[in-house]
Amino acid sequence: MSPFTGSASPVERWRHLRLTKQSHVATVTLERPAKVNALTFGAYADLRDLLAELSREGSVRALVLGGQGRGFCSGSDVQEVIGATLSMDADEIRAFNRMTGQVVRAIRECPFPVIAAVHGAAAGAGAVLALAADFRIADPSARFSFLFTKVGLSGGDMGAAYLLPRVVGLGHATRLLMLGEPVCAQEAERIGLLSQLVGEGEADERAAELALRLAQGPTLAYAQTKAQLTAELDMPLAAALEMGGATQAFLMNGQDYNEYHAAFTEKRPPMWLGR
Repeated sequence: MSPFTGSASPVERWRHLRLTKQSHVATVTLERPAKVNALTFGAYADLRDLLAELSREGSVRALVLGGQGRGFCSGSDVQEVIGATLSMDADEIRAFNRMTGQVVRAIRECPFPVIAAVHGAAAGAGAVLALAADFRIADPSARFSFLFTKVGLSGGDMGAAYLLPRVVGLGHATRLLMLGEPVCAQEAERIGLLSQLVGEGEADERAAELALRLAQGPTLAYAQTKAQLTAELDMPLAAALEMGGATQAFLMNGQDYNEYHAAFTEKRPPMWLGR
């Protein structure tokens, strides 16, 4: 646990999602299968707060995000969120949109890799949650749909216009965000939206395997790599090189770097400490 915590105690049970932990891997499961895990205000808030808590707590080295039932996540609940926002004033709507953005930012800025295990629908906000993850593992049933223009809103919601061009390129991103048409798993793999396409029903298992591999690896190096990938998206080359050099100097003074050399010399696998 971070030594710099406030008065609030760690949450023992999250109301709007299921959290399990094993071998330094957290598995977060969206649990509204009857509505294809449509997100409520509470679910957004839980995701935001959970990621912050896990980042502070420090024992999690990788996280898998998945959905129960026949799909990953169908986006915001049409009645409980979209219908409710029709009666909100401008300040309330801004607060809601700020919260959804905080979820995406938390995924990108948490110090451990996030793996989206996708099957079935990943639509609207669900597609953006998967997009924000560091890895997207999907089975052939996966369908990605950035539906925001379909409901009369900008296709760039929740940072999609920032993230998607950087993953699939501006041309594909323009098509996906403007038209809102579904993208099957095979096309998602072709355009680079997927990290890995696996067999039917295997997304959760393969994501768990990758998470365990990451959790057993040099976690501090992974955390710094993730931080650089996010920060350097908007940097000129000179600034990126400076940041990269400072990061390597920091890691070269760490225990894991020394451990690699010792393991190589002694002809054994490294025992990574994350320090």
